[in-house]
Amino acid sequence: MTSPPSPTPPQLLLLLFVLAASAATPSALTCTTQRLTDSANKLFANCVDLPVLNSFLHWTHDAANASLSVAFQAAPPSPGGWVSWGINLKGVGMVGAQVLAAFKGGDRGAVTVNTLDLKSYSDIVPGKLSFDVWDMRGEEVGGVIRIFAKVKVPEKVESVNHVWQVGPSVTAGRIDRHDFKPANLNSKGILSFTGEQSNVAPAVDPITKKKNIHGILNAVSWGVLFPLGVMIARYMRSFPSADPAWFYIHVGCQISAYAIGVAGWGTGMKLGSQSEGVQYSVHRNLGIALFCFATLQIFALFLRPVKTHKYRYIWNAYHHCIGYTVVILGIINIFRGFSILHPEQKWKTTYIGVLIALGVVALFLEVITWIIVLKRKSNKSP
Repeated sequence: MTSPPSPTPPQLLLLLFVLAASAATPSALTCTTQRLTDSANKLFANCVDLPVLNSFLHWTHDAANASLSVAFQAAPPSPGGWVSWGINLKGVGMVGAQVLAAFKGGDRGAVTVNTLDLKSYSDIVPGKLSFDVWDMRGEEVGGVIRIFAKVKVPEKVESVNHVWQVGPSVTAGRIDRHDFKPANLNSKGILSFTGEQSNVAPAVDPITKKKNIHGILNAVSWGVLFPLGVMIARYMRSFPSADPAWFYIHVGCQISAYAIGVAGWGTGMKLGSQSEGVQYSVHRNLGIALFCFATLQIFALFLRPVKTHKYRYIWNAYHHCIGYTVVILGIINIFRGFSILHPEQKWKTTYIGVLIALGVVALFLEVITWIIVLKRKSNKSP
């Protein structure tokens, strides 16, 4: 009996390709290659590759009875993690969303699906949704969790805001906090029932808008105006012709920076009170310290002794130390804010460019100031 012929190199390549394709997990596919069916064993009419978190959504909208049949698919970031999908009929983003969350860990490793009424960032517990949901189930295939359900949607609507998320772990049947990376923060969009999906994110929600306002106010005040005011005081007074104009420009710049900074600080404290489950302790504590030091600096203006007073040097030392502390802490906290907000890179690059420009100007003026000071000393010496 003859032995079978050995496979040729092209046959080996073909075999490897077939094995690789068969080993591919669902998360590596597109929604059009996933043939998922609803509870009536019918293929979903539509599907979309969601833009972040390697997630997919299949759905069929029944306008006759105002229902939406969905199948959401995503891979948790870790084996004991969770996935979720929901609709927000009150706004955009997480707060107010009505969510289905699934994780593996039920009886004999079955997938458990819970309903969550997300009233706030801290109130993430199972609860009844504001609309009807039925035919709810979950399954796990190759590390990917799928959520199937039918939900009631408002009549005659053409779209709904939806959110999705993945998390690393579950404790005592309750999902734990997810990451706050850009992908996690951008997992929201508009699900259109009437046309092709474009994965366009909804308008900026109120919380994100407040965060942006908070960031802009603080970047302008602590990050630009305060350093500029310090530079004015340090370098303009070296020129006799600039006295006393430099003082009034310095005071005006610092008071403006303080007023804008207080507005930014107040916005941040308000955001903190609205986000009980989200804590940025270092950023918050630096912000409080900045506010306190800046307030001391402003009030020190009313205690400023005349130049000839014997304790004027103590006031000068105090004023300089507090001023430079505010500038340093302000810049540090702005970059902490960048790491929290995750804005487009152009905004961070722009601010770095502003700092570099201020630094170059300060270095140039520092050289000029020392030249002036040394010339004055040489002219006074016999």
